[in-house]
Amino acid sequence: MKTRAFAALGLKEGEEDEEGPPFELSLGSGHYHALVGTNPIDVGAEIQIAKELSLECDVPVYSIERANDPWTVMSWRNDALDILDDEPEDLAKSLGCPLPGSTELSDSPARKPLQSVALIEGVSSQEVHRVLEEKHRGSLPPGRYRLVDTPRGLLIASGTGDIGFADITVSERLPRATVYGVTASPGLDIFFVVVMRGGESLEEFAQPSREFPHLPVASDIKGERSPERILAALGIPPEWFLNE
Repeated sequence: MKTRAFAALGLKEGEEDEEGPPFELSLGSGHYHALVGTNPIDVGAEIQIAKELSLECDVPVYSIERANDPWTVMSWRNDALDILDDEPEDLAKSLGCPLPGSTELSDSPARKPLQSVALIEGVSSQEVHRVLEEKHRGSLPPGRYRLVDTPRGLLIASGTGDIGFADITVSERLPRATVYGVTASPGLDIFFVVVMRGGESLEEFAQPSREFPHLPVASDIKGERSPERILAALGIPPEWFLNE
């Protein structure tokens, strides 16, 4: 399991930086075991591992996105994603695999309040709105999304905490769109931009940079290299990351 997880991240077992392995293994009492990331700012590692392992398993593989508040629980079957309403600790206990140090993880000051905003280029706001309505089976939850038309494209933020996986959904359903998914902390000291098209993640700009990147590294976004200037180039107000 550990070897497959390392492979999903494009690593070989034993490759690690000065902070140690990217995850720890917690053995469960049945079919399920937990891989818990050790770096709280390593956005997306659990998702990548779960997607890859779901191709080999006959039962669902679960991942927990810790960049969101509250944490988002996802179920994967053969690379297909489903968002669950379960509490992470309750789900883990029901699977016979309690999360190690879950209370400490939930209360840890290292868990930074990251926010996500996306810029969608190349499609109309009406198309994006329709896709999001379909995602929510006909009606958008009140206040869930903030959709703003700009000269650069459509911005998607959230009025209730996080956009979830709206950027990925739009990229999958509208393959001609170019999607810039931005995840950042309020002070922009943690800052990621993933460029997507056709449901595929093409490249990533990351600050701080990853020791072992999951995607091809982008040295700039639209010719800019600092978070402030990248946000300006994308037309995203920095205050949208303040978790108001």
